[in-house]
Amino acid sequence: MRAWRVFSHGEPSVVMALAPVPVPEPAPGEVLIRTRAVAVNFPDVLLARGMYQERPPIPFTPGIELCGEVAALGDGVDSVAVGQRVVATAIGVMAEYAAVPAWSVHSAPDSLDDAAASAFLIAYQTAWFGLHQRAALQSGETLLVNAAAGGVGTAACQLGAAAGATVIGIVGSSAKAPAAEAAGADRVLLRGEDWVAAVKAAGGADVVFDPVGGPSFAGAAKAVNFEGRIVVVGFASGEVPPVRADHALVKNYSVLGLHWALYQRKRPELVAEAHTALTRLADEGVIRPAVAETVPFEDAADAVQRLADGETTGRIVVVVGE
Repeated sequence: MRAWRVFSHGEPSVVMALAPVPVPEPAPGEVLIRTRAVAVNFPDVLLARGMYQERPPIPFTPGIELCGEVAALGDGVDSVAVGQRVVATAIGVMAEYAAVPAWSVHSAPDSLDDAAASAFLIAYQTAWFGLHQRAALQSGETLLVNAAAGGVGTAACQLGAAAGATVIGIVGSSAKAPAAEAAGADRVLLRGEDWVAAVKAAGGADVVFDPVGGPSFAGAAKAVNFEGRIVVVGFASGEVPPVRADHALVKNYSVLGLHWALYQRKRPELVAEAHTALTRLADEGVIRPAVAETVPFEDAADAVQRLADGETTGRIVVVVGE
């Protein structure tokens, strides 16, 4: 089979290359999936650069989220069936076949095609756990979403709107504003403007969903309300901001970390419950991944590079097979 491989750390377009590799055999507790589509995620960028929290030994296959068809089952797996259409997440899925842990595999929503389904699991689970499990977002509250036009940002906007919150989205350029609006943002502000003053003038934010870090986090700390909650999702800016305990004390706000993958390992039953709830919302048409573009398998490295360069809006999906 063909798989994308990272042979050294650096920019994705430089270090990623297609290579022939054997079709993997599913080990006990694993599922072999024939890949149909792989969603591009920012961790793919970090994996290529050697900056992700997990650093697989070189050479390795990137890709962390897919939709496909179950091709074979390892010993002890009875949660899915051969031929079933599924979604899954694991490092190493940017390939024509992928062997993944059975606990990472879920039924693909019938209402989503392969491209949309491949982009469904990580972004919506991250947004769901951030908004509901960590921040306990309530109807009538104001939700501030940084990077609101990105994959996880659009998911957070959609879920915030579905929860009855007033959603304010922050985007990097005016060209990205329509994506945030389409995802349910009631108001969209540009990162280059004085968005902190605008949010405070509008009454502040009760919950902040921040996958950016750096100055975006610093601004969120100024705009968050009394007893507000800032959910730290990631550091797409490349800058890990300091958390000022004195400032949190004075304003009575909370800073909440979210590493969604830990829930898969420590509380998988919550992940299954969230998937059921999210699938229902997808089937009802309330949420849908904002797939902006699909690209052929051969163009995967270029797609990851464009995400690294901040040139994308919504999701890019690599089509692997039918």
